[in-house]
Amino acid sequence: MTNFSTLKPKKVLFIATRQIGDVLVTTPLIKQARQLWPEAEFHFLGYRGKLEMLKGNPDITELVETSDRPSFGEYLSLFNRLFQRYDLAIVTQPSDRAYFYGLVAAFRRVGVLGGHPQGLTDQDKAKKTKADKQNSWKKAICLHTVTVDYFAQHVITEKLRLLEVFYKNTEDLFSKPISVVPPAGEPLNPLIAGQLRSPYVVVHPGPLTAYKRWPLAYWQALVTWLVEQGWQVVLSASPTKQDLQLNEDILSLLNEHTRQNVINTAGILSIPQARSLIQGALLYIGVDTSITHLAAACNTPTIALFGPTPPTNFGPWPNGFIGKQPYQLRARTQTVGDVTILQGPGACVPCRKAGCEDRANSKSECLDLLEPNQVIEAVQGITLRQAQK
Repeated sequence: MTNFSTLKPKKVLFIATRQIGDVLVTTPLIKQARQLWPEAEFHFLGYRGKLEMLKGNPDITELVETSDRPSFGEYLSLFNRLFQRYDLAIVTQPSDRAYFYGLVAAFRRVGVLGGHPQGLTDQDKAKKTKADKQNSWKKAICLHTVTVDYFAQHVITEKLRLLEVFYKNTEDLFSKPISVVPPAGEPLNPLIAGQLRSPYVVVHPGPLTAYKRWPLAYWQALVTWLVEQGWQVVLSASPTKQDLQLNEDILSLLNEHTRQNVINTAGILSIPQARSLIQGALLYIGVDTSITHLAAACNTPTIALFGPTPPTNFGPWPNGFIGKQPYQLRARTQTVGDVTILQGPGACVPCRKAGCEDRANSKSECLDLLEPNQVIEAVQGITLRQAQK
């Protein structure tokens, strides 16, 4: 690998054209790049409505927003805005479009390449061959690339390794505490703030896709138990129709006493407001989704319910961790720093498929078998550790 440790770019463009969680996990990379190039100007390109995770980030000078499905006119306007404006583009997603933006924008590039599926079946080999062909032109236009490993390499490590080529000693990247930077907080809606009382627990049941869902009856049992401990429960959710309905379904299963001690904030809070809410919580419990990563970034004790996703790749990063890999691939319960990850049983866990039927609306048996008592035991462990501090 050629070393470019003497390179001092004046303007750098970070590119993350995916979801809000994918934007949040770039913040350790941005922070590390700032240490490398303290005088450089950093811009960030991402999808419109997905960049709230960077609100107030002290290292970003300018946000460049684009549609996830740009018209020809929008493409043309964006290319005119980007064309050879930067000394370096850091492409944090393996998509063709992200690389094309990087090619247009900068004189030099580093980037993430799509990973190869595990296994030796004919179908896997065909996918690997196709991926190699897709990656060849991306390698050709980059100073340095890092290949995704969905089972063994954490996504934070993957992003940080994009800077390897700029270090004389690459181990320096992982020799100090690494943290995810949350967005700046904003005051809560007065209607919500007026109902809050401490201690409260934030519960976020809704994932982006159905195969990451935990059963409704389990949420009912957990929320009921939390209220019985004397804690208020705050239900969080995105403004999407399915998440709003999920929270309503949970509330409908609760008895009157429990419902009186639950606040439903579904669709009400912005990301910066969610940060403020989570920051003040006793603890946070959520599924495999971006808000769970935000909770960990806030240093709030976080319980994450994981099904098919390998925690070794996308487990919420425990702030302050030193090293490349905080997690084991498979463990019913594992705690690192303020983050506890729970997984269901089964030799197939984690499979990284879209549920047992490998489609977005599939169920995941591993989550069906992750029972409320396992979560309750994790909560008890966290509160015991807090009492001992």
